[in-house]
Amino acid sequence: MTSTGKRLLILAVIAAAAFVLGRLAVRGALNLLVGGTLFGGDFL
Repeated sequence: MTSTGKRLLILAVIAAAAFVLGRLAVRGALNLLVGGTLFGGDFL
């Protein structure tokens, strides 16, 4: 595998992890704002 391909693969993994963590952070913040599981916990 070329170094460019390896770099793209690493970037894809980091992007996926950042996306998941970002969604969890947003969900946690909304949870605090609306007072827990007001929307049944599946608001997002």
